[in-house]
Amino acid sequence: MVYVTRALVDVLLDLASDADPNDVTTGVSVTPASELEGADAIPPETPVFTDFFLPDPDNSVNAVFGVDLSTPARQAQGRFVSHPVGELEVTRRDHLAEVVFVAVPPWGTDDRSFAAFGRSGDRRPLEIIDASPPGQSLTD
Repeated sequence: MVYVTRALVDVLLDLASDADPNDVTTGVSVTPASELEGADAIPPETPVFTDFFLPDPDNSVNAVFGVDLSTPARQAQGRFVSHPVGELEVTRRDHLAEVVFVAVPPWGTDDRSFAAFGRSGDRRPLEIIDASPPGQSLTD
């Protein structure tokens, strides 16, 4: 099972909608369920996707070679990609990770518009949860 917070899904779908007709790809990271408010029903050690890295559409190295230099690989446990004119599946052009979230229009949370996939392209069970990380400030 792949767990993701509703707030993260909403932000990712907004990014995809705003970029349409262009695609979006960005790293997403996890927080242990024990550190989240409202995730009491999930085992404490379970990773939950909670955060994303701002996409950098002007990164020419990324555009040409498919290498994302803006997000350290160890910090992003997954990827988000949007396919404005495509299918809800992982493609050969997507940046792969252990978990890849894919979104297609109409940019909703139903299972025909948003899904999680494994590195090999197999669809993974997904649960969107109403939990949030503890509040942090820029000085933390």
